[in-house]
Amino acid sequence: MTENITVFKQNHIMIAYGGRKIHIDPFQYDTASHDADFILITHDHFDHFSVKDIERVKNRDTALIIPETMRGKAEKIGKYAAVKPGETYDIDGLEFETVPAYNIGKPFHPKSAGWVGYILKLGGKRIYIAGDTDATDEAKAVRCDIALVPVGGTYTMNAKRAAELVNIIKPQFAVPVHYGGVVGKESDGLDFKKAVGKDTEVVIKIKF
Repeated sequence: MTENITVFKQNHIMIAYGGRKIHIDPFQYDTASHDADFILITHDHFDHFSVKDIERVKNRDTALIIPETMRGKAEKIGKYAAVKPGETYDIDGLEFETVPAYNIGKPFHPKSAGWVGYILKLGGKRIYIAGDTDATDEAKAVRCDIALVPVGGTYTMNAKRAAELVNIIKPQFAVPVHYGGVVGKESDGLDFKKAVGKDTEVVIKIKF
């Protein structure tokens, strides 16, 4: 299933499955592909909610999914569905759960903002896109087959903390994201891989 996942810059992830394409947090995307069946946004920071990049991947049938607290910002894009943390949804045939995404001891992503990560249910697999988060109690309770976690530090977990989270939830595969660009070093992915235990296979997807 990891072969269906592409990671671009920051937290821009694209998953192709069943003839449909799901873009998460499109950012600095080089191609006007207009190929998104779904666009999922984790929160409203510029490197996750980029109207220019959303417009480059969306088409008239795209389902845009945003946190409830972003309603005002999303209205300028067009139709959307709003979600809350800790809920289960089925939107246009895409089944997923939302997980609160927030910082512990840092001000950048407060829990009160209502921002989210997503657990997508595709082909019998659970794919966790953590968003900008630390190793919260909710993140530690996630059960998934594939986890895409931020490792760049400063605004999120660093490589060590992200590995500690993965070693708790023990997915079959883990993919590091959110490093080597706006924040973090290109080596963070490899540092993460070294710190993850033998229960999980780390797959490096970002290309520099």
